Amino acid sequence: MKKVQMELWFQNFRDSGFGCRGSISLYKANIKAHEFDECRFDVSVNDCLVWYLRASNPEEKQRWVDVLKSYKSESGYGSENSLKRHGSAISLISNTQSITSAGSFTKRGVRGLKEKLAELETFRDILIKQIDTLQKYFDNCAENAKNISTKENKVETMFNPAEQSVDFKGEAITFKATSEGVLATLQHCVELMVQREDAWRRRWEKEIERKRKVQELYKALKEQVTMQQSDFPRPRVLIHGGPDYEEGPHSALCDEEFYDAVETGLDKIDEENQLRDRLKQKSVSILTTPIMSAVKHRLWPEIQRITMEQLHYARLGVGAGGWQLFAEDGDMRMYRREEEADGLVVDPLKACHVVKGVTGHEVCEIFFSPEYRTGWEATLEDMTVVENISKDTLIFLQTHKRIWPASQRDALFWSHMRRVSDDQDPDAHDLWIVCNHSTEHADYPPNTGKCVRVYLTVCLVCQTFIDPPKDEDEIKRENITCKITYCSVVNPGGWAPASVLRAVYKREYPKFLKRFTNFCIDQCKDKPIIF
Repeated sequence: MKKVQMELWFQNFRDSGFGCRGSISLYKANIKAHEFDECRFDVSVNDCLVWYLRASNPEEKQRWVDVLKSYKSESGYGSENSLKRHGSAISLISNTQSITSAGSFTKRGVRGLKEKLAELETFRDILIKQIDTLQKYFDNCAENAKNISTKENKVETMFNPAEQSVDFKGEAITFKATSEGVLATLQHCVELMVQREDAWRRRWEKEIERKRKVQELYKALKEQVTMQQSDFPRPRVLIHGGPDYEEGPHSALCDEEFYDAVETGLDKIDEENQLRDRLKQKSVSILTTPIMSAVKHRLWPEIQRITMEQLHYARLGVGAGGWQLFAEDGDMRMYRREEEADGLVVDPLKACHVVKGVTGHEVCEIFFSPEYRTGWEATLEDMTVVENISKDTLIFLQTHKRIWPASQRDALFWSHMRRVSDDQDPDAHDLWIVCNHSTEHADYPPNTGKCVRVYLTVCLVCQTFIDPPKDEDEIKRENITCKITYCSVVNPGGWAPASVLRAVYKREYPKFLKRFTNFCIDQCKDKPIIF
């Protein structure tokens, strides 16, 4: 059988190192034992190519037939997944030569790393089979030597190395071809990785160049905006694409893009405020208007009426009236009602919060006093006290930072603070209120400049509770709790998408109240308690 095998694969034994004469696909072959000859079996392909083979004995023939059928069914030899096949040594040489040939990479193109890994698995399996074959042969030799030395079962179990020898030359050829295939595949993997590394390096260089150009463009635009805002008249630079993208009912931005732009602007303001908190507070402009008696001022009847109305509304519960809870964080609850006026969102807001360590008087003083306002008002750009009506009543003009694509806003309002009697809650130590309400002033007409006037009504009601009771010898800040009720109705004064405004309110109001109360705690913690 060995001689027939070699004559088929090679011209003769001397030519075995110069390549095989040919091979057939076991995947398409039909292996069949001869009907009458016990030592013969045939291997045919489509009945047009038939190899007639004969072994030295029936057992050898049956072993060949079983092995060939096993390789046909298990290895997938000749199928599309030809990488996972285990052929003869000569077939392996043929495949390895095709893999390692100089032009194989260019003809077949660059294969993927997964395909290369599959090839390595194939080579690994071939080497494992070789090891198993050699190990089995050597084990048989060792067992034979042991039987001879002990002279047990000498006839029945004697192993004949001549009859069951291993083709060491063929195995060597197979091992050499497999090793060359492994090295060639690894080399190809390295080449693929180098190509991929070069591609990523080029992409990284392009990104660096793109980043540099964007930074240069940003710097140029920033310089133009700075020049535009100077005292010298400059043509306006439209950074965001044109007036069609500005605020208004015909804005080219959809609601999602509008909100994304506003959200980005608010995030930038938050970053600026964090930096400002570490620096000196902004100075406040206060006009030296003579203080007159509040009861003689033209706005006093309005101030008296609206303040008491807002106190009444603030102390009403939220069980009726369509209030919706939209934010909750610890002791803080925020409610709103969805309302519109002339197509503009004017949702009333009501927030309840509990803060420890400060009194109602202290919280209202910080909310009212102009010297504290820049510390907790995140969007404030400029503030002017237009008129001092009395020590507890002021008229403010506030300009807020612009958040594109919305127009810049300003607000003109009177602010009044007072202590009021508390006949509804006997456990409360005192009750304070600050009320802000939009007004008019001849020197500051609305919507005459770049700003859109906001109209608002806001009240802050604070109750102080003391535990232990106030008749104790000493009251510390840890014994003080302040219950805060915040109500507001804001008319934005100009059109913006309703969904965007409500989304911004939902995001910003909780942040505002937490920022304000934390500011109050920081301002009061090292100072004497003021009731």
